[in-house]
Amino acid sequence: MSDDAADAGADGVADSSGEEPGGGAGGESTGGAELTGAQAELAAQRELRSRIEQRKAEKSAPIAAGGKLSGTAADLLAAVRAVESGAKPSGTFFEASAAPRKPAPTSVAAPDRPRVPVPEPARQQVDPGTVSAVLEVLVSGGAPEGLAARVAGVLGEQAADALREDPWRLLAVPGVQPEQADGFARALLGAECRPDDGRRAAALVGWLLERAALRGHTALEAGAVRTALAARSVPDPDEAVQQAVAEGAVLVFQDGVDAVGGAEEAGEAEGAEEHEAPEAGEAAGPQEPVPVLLGLDRYALAEESLADGLARLVKTVQPASWEDAAGAAGTPSAAELIRAAAGHGLVAHTGGEMARAEPAALVEAARGLGLRAVAAAHGENGRRRLGTGAVTVRGLLSGTEGPGRDEDGTLAVDLLAVLDAPQLDVETAAVLVESLPDGCRLVLSGDPGVLWSAGAGRVFADVLAARVCPVVASRTPDPGPLGELVSGIGIGELTRVEAPSKEVVIIPVRDAGEAVHRTVQLVADSVPRAIGVPSAETQVITVGHGGSAGTRALNAALKERFNPGPGRFGGFDPADRVAYAAAPGRTLTGTVVSAEAEGLRIDCEGTAVLVPKELVESRLRHGWAITAHQAAGMRWPAVVVVLPGDAAQGLSRPWVYTAFSRGERHLSVVHGVEQALPRAVAEIPSEDRTTRLRTLLESLLAPGDAEAADA
Repeated sequence: MSDDAADAGADGVADSSGEEPGGGAGGESTGGAELTGAQAELAAQRELRSRIEQRKAEKSAPIAAGGKLSGTAADLLAAVRAVESGAKPSGTFFEASAAPRKPAPTSVAAPDRPRVPVPEPARQQVDPGTVSAVLEVLVSGGAPEGLAARVAGVLGEQAADALREDPWRLLAVPGVQPEQADGFARALLGAECRPDDGRRAAALVGWLLERAALRGHTALEAGAVRTALAARSVPDPDEAVQQAVAEGAVLVFQDGVDAVGGAEEAGEAEGAEEHEAPEAGEAAGPQEPVPVLLGLDRYALAEESLADGLARLVKTVQPASWEDAAGAAGTPSAAELIRAAAGHGLVAHTGGEMARAEPAALVEAARGLGLRAVAAAHGENGRRRLGTGAVTVRGLLSGTEGPGRDEDGTLAVDLLAVLDAPQLDVETAAVLVESLPDGCRLVLSGDPGVLWSAGAGRVFADVLAARVCPVVASRTPDPGPLGELVSGIGIGELTRVEAPSKEVVIIPVRDAGEAVHRTVQLVADSVPRAIGVPSAETQVITVGHGGSAGTRALNAALKERFNPGPGRFGGFDPADRVAYAAAPGRTLTGTVVSAEAEGLRIDCEGTAVLVPKELVESRLRHGWAITAHQAAGMRWPAVVVVLPGDAAQGLSRPWVYTAFSRGERHLSVVHGVEQALPRAVAEIPSEDRTTRLRTLLESLLAPGDAEAADA
C-alpha cells in the first residue's frame, strides 16, 4: 500500500509490510541529524569492545570449531582470520579493559549519591571546505548537489578523496541506491568502471546488510547475500563476499558450531563406552548444518555485548527469599513474578495491558525491601500509564529521568523492570544492560504478540526462545470485549465478540474514498457522541503512509475537518496534531504549540519538545493518523483502525494484534479488506528476523537451567 515501501524485495531482504518499520516521519534520517540518547551512550562506551575481544581471545580461534567448515564457509573464515592476524591487529582497535564493576548494594544508598547524566551530543558540524570539495566531486560525477552535506557528514573530512578513490562509497549515504552509485562511478571512472570491481562488491555487501538492518535483521545468511549480489549483476558473488570479508567491510559468523560439535563428540564418546546402538525413533542422521552469517560490526558489537551483559547479570545476582512480599501481592501472577525476581538476575514476563500491574507491583515490593527499584517504559505514553515514579528507557540512559548513576558510571539501581520490552532494539538493549551494575536484577516485560522493535534485532523474542531465565506468563487477562477480541487474535482466531456497549464496532466500506470519509465521521462525530471519547483522545491507525487511505490522505482530510490552515510553518499550523520521530523507532505524538526561530515547539503529553527547523521536514508528520509501528507501546481511550482494500498486502497477525489492542475503551474498524483480515490473522505470523542473540545466550548460559533452579 505505502509508496514509502523500500524496493529491497529484489535483494531478498525486504519486509512484506508497506509500512516504514522505523515509524519515522520521513523515512531515513539524514546525515548529521541528532543522535538518540542510546546511540550516544553506545558511542561513548567503546570500552565494551574490550569485553568482547577478551571473550573472543579466550576461545581457541576467532570462530571455534572452524575445522568443521568447508567450501565457501572455509574461504570466508580464512579471510576473517587473515584480517584479524594481519595489518589490523586487535590491539589497535580496542581500549584497555574496563575496571571491575561494583556489585549492586542490597539496600538503598544515601539520597545524595552522584548523578552522572549522559549529555545529548551536539549535531554534527560539517566543515564548509569539506562540503565544497565534495560538491566538486559530485558535480563531476553527475550526482545531485544536495547530497554534498550528507556525504561530508557520513564520510568525514576526507570525503572528497574517498569518493575519487572509491566512488561506490556513495552507497554509505542513507537513501542512495546502487543504480545511482553505479552511474556516479561510471561518470568518474569511465572505461575502468566494471561490474566485477572489488570496490563495488564490498560496497554492495555493506549496503545489503544495512538494508537488512532496516528490516530488523542483525545479520544475513551468506547464501542470501550471494543471491542478492547476483541480482545486482555481480559476476562472481562468492568472490565478492570473500573480498568484502577480507577487507573488513563485514564480519562472518557461524554461531552454534561449538554446541553442535560438542553434542556430536559427547554422543560418540557415550556410544563408544556403552557399546549401544541408538534406540528406535532416535535421530541417527547428521546434525542440521549451522548457517554461515554475515553482519556489520555495529550489530555484532551490540549483540555480543548484550549477551555478555545478560549472562553477567544471571551469574552475579545473589538469590534471596522475598516470600513475605510475594504473599502480600495482589494477584498470583504478581506473587510468581516477585519470587522469580528474588532468585534470578534475569526474568522474562509476558502479558497484556492488565499484566503491566505485575512488574509495577514487583517494583513497589522491592522498594519496600530497601532496594533501589525502577520501572521503565518505551515512551512517554507508556510511562504515563505506569504512574508516578516510572521513567522512559531513553530518559533513564540519558540521566534526565530516574536515579542517575553511581560513581563507577553504572545506573544506581538494584532492580530494573523494563516494560514494552518487544520494542527494545539490540543497540538500545546493549547500552541498557551494560549500564546495570553486577548483581542487579533485570525484568523484561511485554506482550509477545505485538510488532517487534523498529530497530534491528528481536531482543525480547530471543530471550524467550533461549530459555536461559525464568519466564512468568501472566494469568491476568485483559477484560471485556476488547480483551476477548485481542486474545483470540493472539492465537490466530478472529472471532465475533459481543459488545453491548459498543466497545467494538465494524464499519464496512467499498473503497478508499469511503474509508476516508467514514474515518473523519467517526472521529468527529460518532465516537464522541456514542462512546463519550473526545476527538482529541481518538487515534487513527492505518497500514502505511502512502496510498489512497494511508496516513497522508487521512491526515489531510482530518486536518481539513479539525484544524484547517495554510501550513505556515513547514506545512504545519498551531493546534495541528503531529507525530514526531524523535529517533528511529521512537515516535512522540503531540500538538503544535508555536513556531520559533529554532524550529517548531510541540506539546507531547505535557512535555515541551522543540523540533529543530532542519528536522521538521524529515521527522515530523501530521498525527491524527499514524501507522501501527508508530503506535506500538502506546494506547488511547479510542482507536479507529482503517483497512482499505489496498492494505491487504501489509497485514499480518502481529500488525492486527498491535493495531486492535491500542484502544482502552473503544475500537472502530473501517473494514474494506474482506477475507484478507481473517486470513492475515490465521495464516500470516510475524516475518522472521535473522539475529544471533539467542545462539549467543545459549552458548553462555545453558538452556533449561532456569527451570532446574525453580524446581
